[in-house]
Amino acid sequence: MTLWRFSKISSVCAALVCAACLAALNANRAFADASSEITQARRQFDLGNYSGAVTTLNNALGRNPNDGEVQFWLARTFYELKDFANAVTHAERAVEIDPKNSLYHQWLGRSYGEEADREHSFSLARKVKKEFEEAVRLNPSNLEARRDLESFNIQAPWIVGGSKDAAHDQVEAIAAVDPVEGHLARAEYDRDALKKNDQAEAEYKLVLDSKVQRIEDYFEIADFYRDLGRGADMEPAIAAAEKIKPGDARVGYYRAVEHILAGTSTGNSEALLKSYLANTPDRSDWPSHASARVWLGRLYEQQGKRQQAAEQYRAALELKPNDKDARSRLEKLEKSSQ
Repeated sequence: MTLWRFSKISSVCAALVCAACLAALNANRAFADASSEITQARRQFDLGNYSGAVTTLNNALGRNPNDGEVQFWLARTFYELKDFANAVTHAERAVEIDPKNSLYHQWLGRSYGEEADREHSFSLARKVKKEFEEAVRLNPSNLEARRDLESFNIQAPWIVGGSKDAAHDQVEAIAAVDPVEGHLARAEYDRDALKKNDQAEAEYKLVLDSKVQRIEDYFEIADFYRDLGRGADMEPAIAAAEKIKPGDARVGYYRAVEHILAGTSTGNSEALLKSYLANTPDRSDWPSHASARVWLGRLYEQQGKRQQAAEQYRAALELKPNDKDARSRLEKLEKSSQ
């Protein structure tokens, strides 16, 4: 081989190596940029700045539309914005990119569920179960997906796949992985499938006795007693949650509800609810702002402040137009004032 030919080949190889290195560098830079933007978007998400998170994520998506994590967080953000059509679109794309991701299937199922409720669609409801089942198949230890599947099977009619036997199977599977979570799952089954609150209460007491260090478990118990109107019985769960995270704003919300139900509400209940409204994002896995408005309304009714109560019920309905409790309480107030 002549020196000229060797030099030419060497130059071509060097150019190819440089091009490959440059491509790898650009890919790494794009990955780093996307990772940074996802971190920023998650920070915005946690603060309740959902519109800001959408903007950040769309910027990342413009550079790489095939980033499953960006698509997933767009789905999550649109879900919190109650834009469920867009949540479905991005969750479907995330699943398409990474079909073996259990979490992506779980949130696609949740998004389908909201759209199914909104459109009264049987076909979408069937997709909900399919996605939850796939999430569980991909990751049997995804206990939240198992709880979602349990809830679906309890609440959904048989025509779209609901089955109390299938729900019970999930209870047993959850208990085999985590006994405390099993008590919570069994309590839901007893409460919603069997309509036996006494059996559910026994399961919740076992959770309290376990002294588990998961704050959400105690809030689930507090919700049970809140929905039964038993304010005093909320106290052990609230106290346990407060020990885990004393500054959690949800503790203040539940304290206020406890006092209002017990009829021992003071000015502190009003302050706690207003603080909750002012300082927390309205997110799907926390007590809703509409709920806090309803409880403020109930407090004002106890205090004889009927006009202020009506204002809170109207505010709740603006946030959640299908809130039956807010509507019935507002209608009762309006009728009594005529």
